[in-house]
Amino acid sequence: MQFPVKRGAPVSQKSACAILPLFDGGPLQGVTLDFDTATAGRIAQFVKSGNASGTLGRTAFIHDLNGTDADCALLVGCAERDEFGAKQLRTALGAAAVALGKTGIGNAIAYFAHERLAGVDAYYSARLSVETFSSKLYRFDELKSKPGPRPKFSRLGLSAPDSDAARKLRRGAADGAAIAAGVELARDLGNRPANICTPAHLAGVAREIANNYEDFEIEVIDELEMQKLGMGSLLSVTHGAEEPAQLIVLNYRGAPNGAQPVALCGKGITFDTGGISIKPGAKMDEMKFDMCGAASVLGTMKALGELNAPVNVIALVPACENMPGGRATRPGDIVRSMSGQTIEILNTDAEGRLILADALTYAKRFEPSHIIDIATLTGACVMALGKVYTGLFTNDEELAVRLLDAGRRSLDPAWRLPADDEYGESMKSNFADFANLGARYAGASSAAHFLSRFADRKGWAHLDIAGTAWLEGERKGATGRPVPLLVDFLLNL
Repeated sequence: MQFPVKRGAPVSQKSACAILPLFDGGPLQGVTLDFDTATAGRIAQFVKSGNASGTLGRTAFIHDLNGTDADCALLVGCAERDEFGAKQLRTALGAAAVALGKTGIGNAIAYFAHERLAGVDAYYSARLSVETFSSKLYRFDELKSKPGPRPKFSRLGLSAPDSDAARKLRRGAADGAAIAAGVELARDLGNRPANICTPAHLAGVAREIANNYEDFEIEVIDELEMQKLGMGSLLSVTHGAEEPAQLIVLNYRGAPNGAQPVALCGKGITFDTGGISIKPGAKMDEMKFDMCGAASVLGTMKALGELNAPVNVIALVPACENMPGGRATRPGDIVRSMSGQTIEILNTDAEGRLILADALTYAKRFEPSHIIDIATLTGACVMALGKVYTGLFTNDEELAVRLLDAGRRSLDPAWRLPADDEYGESMKSNFADFANLGARYAGASSAAHFLSRFADRKGWAHLDIAGTAWLEGERKGATGRPVPLLVDFLLNL
């Protein structure tokens, strides 16, 4: 999709459709008023007749705009002007994208940057526009024998009121397009079934990223090398699987030599049966999404490559399947992690923390400034936060603020939860250093505390995306979260 920036009088900008904001509780304003004046009051009469309103997200097409160079206009409800901010803008943009996607219209120009909105400058307006339209027009039909018709919409112009706004719009569109590309990759990977999206498939995608963009290096560590490194925790998860495990190490050097990298560790369980502690059959198909942490990390790396971002980032993806079998790890088995710490495995379905434990230990050899792990880790986090917020756990106050701010800016929000030492008390073991499972309550916090044992407390954070990585029901599919949060965080370091 293309996102050109347009200059000049709005009513003289040629397009198949002008996307115009319509606010509640007052007369027409701004560019919408300009179009109304040019059409001798046609828009005001259209609204007065009840064909359109300022109700947030309501859309209505109006044709025959004589006096303008637009073939038609899409009036988009934006609620009260004083209440209109980033969230409302995303809702309005999403409604516009859905409406346009149902038509044969191929291009449009959006005029939201002409509105002076609290907390939304031209850069942010463009970035949200690109991300939202890309998300709403996304389709995953690569495995259908007869894919449905794709939206014909392919170009969204962004109108700039002045040259300064034009510069900000171009930068916002570029950042938004890169983030959207990363989100799309993460969604594609998450939506692919486990018989296609295997550990080897994830490694292949990582190699494509390294080959397609500058400043990347890649290494894929196999099981034999993992054994030499002492990664008994990671290997314990894959014992019952036919598919070989992979530890993907994707290194991006966009900053000068000597700048400390950020390490991103993404859980890559490409299918999770629970192992010997097998899951119930209901909704087990959704366990193909258990690699969405890995998908979000690879999506973030693609976005950095698109942007030539001036940061250094190490992506580590421990990828494997968790399957039952004659060689599978049993409840009660004790394994030794790369860190030297021993773990009693009380439940083989608490496997994500086991593969991340060795990945976090391995990450420290790169001396990163920050280590952030991303995982569909616990159902307890879903119970606590639902599908709205990603769970954030960290004992680093500055890092917490940075990640929470990135979530707010990107509309990919996180909510901080505790991971204090007290949450580790229930993981005591009579036979090993500790167990991989704690008490029934506060499972998300005890899981986070488990991970903290393998990462230095300063500069480490854990993002539990079990609730936000995919949707259920009619909208079932991967969301691509938290790629927007991670890219925003890295761009603002």
